[in-house]
Amino acid sequence: MQTDATLEQVKILAKQLKVPTFGSYPDLVRQMGKGVDFGKLLLTLMEGEYEQRQENQNRRRLKQAGLPYTKTLEELDLSRYDGKLSDLFINELASCRFIREKKNLIMLGNPGRGKTHMAIGLALKACSLGMSVLFKNASSLSTELTEAKDNYVLGKLEKRIQKSDLLILDEMGYVSFDRYQSELLFKVIADRSERGSIIITTNLPFSEWTTLFENTAMVAAMVDRLTFQSYILDMNGKSYRLEQAKKQKR
Repeated sequence: MQTDATLEQVKILAKQLKVPTFGSYPDLVRQMGKGVDFGKLLLTLMEGEYEQRQENQNRRRLKQAGLPYTKTLEELDLSRYDGKLSDLFINELASCRFIREKKNLIMLGNPGRGKTHMAIGLALKACSLGMSVLFKNASSLSTELTEAKDNYVLGKLEKRIQKSDLLILDEMGYVSFDRYQSELLFKVIADRSERGSIIITTNLPFSEWTTLFENTAMVAAMVDRLTFQSYILDMNGKSYRLEQAKKQKR
């Protein structure tokens, strides 16, 4: 009875002190045995609390990132790229050093070549390393920026974007932007220049970006900022989704 009362008090205080894992100490005592050293027990409890906090923080980062689905780099079949992408280079990207160095990553290629897959895989790595990520479809972001400006909350949205260690703009090239949207997107990219990393996935070479934006001078300035201190990956080739569809049909 006294033990139960003590356990309840420990749970209450553990919650108030924001160390909830300490409330499960009886389970740990049973696992470690009766003669457990108190210092070792305390250390194990603290390690468990630390791991739980890290897991909770990573879960929050993943939620804030807004990833459309989960794809890991380990699931990416590098043999599809005919030697253009090596294990060594992918491991270098997976270290997320390019994010710490505020470099950009531009992935150009036909639809179905794994560009979004790789971007999501890198986002997962970045979150696991404690970095903040924001994943946005390029067209959706342009609409979101326009609506934010119309509702007088543009500054708040821009601040959130700039605070992210990594901004991912997915599918740049499927929808064109009017002058209003172009200027807002350009500002987002310009504000991050040498201050934060951007990953761009696009099906269009830079020479065709003039079909997306009305102002050609602005396109040149945008490309200049994106390609400065960046990795540019040519991921053209046969569509992975098309290959899978053919296999399923067979």
